[in-house]
Amino acid sequence: MSDILSQAVTELNSKLETAGFDSTAKFDIEGEGSIVMDGEGARVSDDPADVTMSADADTFRSILDGDLNPTAAFMSGKLSVDGDMGVAMKLASVLA
Repeated sequence: MSDILSQAVTELNSKLETAGFDSTAKFDIEGEGSIVMDGEGARVSDDPADVTMSADADTFRSILDGDLNPTAAFMSGKLSVDGDMGVAMKLASVLA
């Protein structure tokens, strides 16, 4: 597992533990792998999800650090979304 994925799982779990996120979302990070988030937390996985968001590692890191708003990343083409846009918006509010 890459350092990016293991660090991201730790950070996402701390954000998700009190968020009450009850859907399934996947971050597909180019060249690194995938992270799935659901009511159980975040884990490295490529399981099916309600929504899949894809970005390069730098964009993902900027979103996770709070330097880049996920909606702005989507609007600028840095983040692609495939699936349920409502779930993506719900996750964006958890990450903010």
